[in-house]
Amino acid sequence: MDPNAKRFLQFQIMWIAISLGISLALSFLLPFPLNFIAMLGVFLGMNYFMRRRQMRMMGMRGGDSFFGGGLGGSSMFGQQAVEYYCMSCGTKHNQRSCPNCGSNMKRIG
Repeated sequence: MDPNAKRFLQFQIMWIAISLGISLALSFLLPFPLNFIAMLGVFLGMNYFMRRRQMRMMGMRGGDSFFGGGLGGSSMFGQQAVEYYCMSCGTKHNQRSCPNCGSNMKRIG
């Protein structure tokens, strides 16, 4: 197993153990209806925290909002513009059709 996968697996197991420990402690301290609601809150809160942390580590925008800002048109790979190359003449452009030859055939470069 490569070191990155091993580190990722250890990190996930650590957070599962922390979440399970908090949930068990709440189940022993609170009566039934309250402990179920508290465990659900812990589960959702931990997932939200881990998601925000992972988004920040990957350098993606939107780690601060609840839905991640992905609905507002932000690119998944940051703010890099997509570059198209005409398959007929090889001209680099960002338009629907090639400004040089008018072809609609293009590839991403």
